[in-house]
Amino acid sequence: MSTFVLVPGFWIGAWAWDEVAEALRADGHRVYAVSLPGVAERAVEKGEFGLEDHIADLAGLLVREDLSDVVVVAHSGACAPVGGLADRLPERIRRVVYLDSGPLIDGSALFDVWQPDYQRAAEASVVDGRLPMPSWEFLAEHGASVAGLDEATLARVRSRATPHPAGVYRDRLRLTGAGAALPQALVSCSFPLSQVRELIAAGHPYFAGMSGPNWELRELPTGHWPMFSRPADTAAVLAELAAL
Repeated sequence: MSTFVLVPGFWIGAWAWDEVAEALRADGHRVYAVSLPGVAERAVEKGEFGLEDHIADLAGLLVREDLSDVVVVAHSGACAPVGGLADRLPERIRRVVYLDSGPLIDGSALFDVWQPDYQRAAEASVVDGRLPMPSWEFLAEHGASVAGLDEATLARVRSRATPHPAGVYRDRLRLTGAGAALPQALVSCSFPLSQVRELIAAGHPYFAGMSGPNWELRELPTGHWPMFSRPADTAAVLAELAAL
């Protein structure tokens, strides 16, 4: 049995992991699905939270529940708080899994890896410190594929999405290097693994940190939201990585 902490990306909460969590629990694993501060059922009217708040919230969960040997899964923009968590409490973590995501380097922000037009659109749409979810078309145009999602699923996710605290993507991640040696993994969904390996070799800033003996690379061909498009397969690949 493994213990999973599932951290969703922007605009979605713990509910996004329902089918993945069900499959993992059916196989005997312990699962904690997270809604980060300011999002989903923890939404507030103003974006009062920053990256350190999200890191502290995740750390609080591990300490409060006395979790150890944990497999922490970061979907999409959750890479920043999960990277911070791994740096703060590496002794409690077995493996970090980036689900269609990747690690940030010390001193960087999510904002830095976004395309310039995405940066401008994001900043222009912020209201009361919160970033609303853009249209599906805009997201797809900027690399967040909606492959595998039917119209009903797109409508359901849209109806439950909440604005995300803008501080989380603006704030810079500060790392000491304490979690750098942890076993880590990438599950690539939007990009073929062959392309990811090319980007790693080329030193692309979002992929350069994914090489080394502590890294495992897997491919799950689908869109950017595999927890909705291929939940059973997502659970299976997470369980496989936990068993390594």
